[in-house]
Amino acid sequence: MHIRFAEVGDAVSIAGIYNQGIEERSSTFETAQRNPNDMLERISQMERYPTLVMVNDADEVVAWAGLSSYRSRACYDGIADFSIYLDRSVRGQGLGKVLLQALLDEAQARGFWKVLSRIFTFNAASLALCRSCGFREVGVYEKHACLEDRWLDCVIVEHLIPANQPH
Repeated sequence: MHIRFAEVGDAVSIAGIYNQGIEERSSTFETAQRNPNDMLERISQMERYPTLVMVNDADEVVAWAGLSSYRSRACYDGIADFSIYLDRSVRGQGLGKVLLQALLDEAQARGFWKVLSRIFTFNAASLALCRSCGFREVGVYEKHACLEDRWLDCVIVEHLIPANQPH
């Protein structure tokens, strides 16, 4: 397995892996399936908000992770939201930690001082992954949004990047 920047040709695989997460109702409030064009928009923002893919020896995408804008106000320019999704076939092998660490390295290289996300309180695997990569749990958004008639709580996680901390 190796990690590289996402390319236009990866959009089909990235959408497919994201759609697994949507179907499972364990990682996102999204309910509509994504298509490759939806993922091309993410890939097009690579200069500021990279999307990384993990590929196997046959160069097939088995996981992806990306940064996105946290908020549009200038005071938040150094904060990025992150997403990470692994194909069902490779989960539980420690690959998420390798991919998330690579994404944090890219965040540091781009000058971000904080990376954060929100994780469903019942998503033990994602919470454990974040802890293993140095994230701290800030708190819980109660009843953050409704997914199929269920109000779900989300744990807020953040990872500070000391090298880029403002003075």
